[in-house]
Amino acid sequence: MTHRSIHPPELFDARRSGFAQVVVAEGQRTVYLSGQVAWGPERTIVGVGNFPAQVDEAFKNVQRAMQAAGGSLADVVSLRIYIVQAHMAENAAVRDALLTYFPGEHPPASTWIGVAGLAHPDFLVEIEAIAVLD
Repeated sequence: MTHRSIHPPELFDARRSGFAQVVVAEGQRTVYLSGQVAWGPERTIVGVGNFPAQVDEAFKNVQRAMQAAGGSLADVVSLRIYIVQAHMAENAAVRDALLTYFPGEHPPASTWIGVAGLAHPDFLVEIEAIAVLD
């Protein structure tokens, strides 16, 4: 799979926040990940009440899911990140995680969405991903 990020000068340079405004991908298989939250393998919530810890665990789960699909984070071309509204002011944790998990010149496209709540009242963030393989 090949993909490249485009950073049009007419748009905000999102690289400082760890994502790209535009991603062009070519490959043969597309992977759609369900929203990943801070659930450990035993369905215990990692980092209850701790937004940065939940962000980190959710990104680790994206990474684990990509490995299960036969890919890696480098194959991710788009993210949709749902943040419980009460924690939107802590969104620097999302930026920091993006810069950590997606270093380099070709980060994924990304949308951050404030929501009233998620599937469990202790979930603070949920991350959907799309990847292109081969």
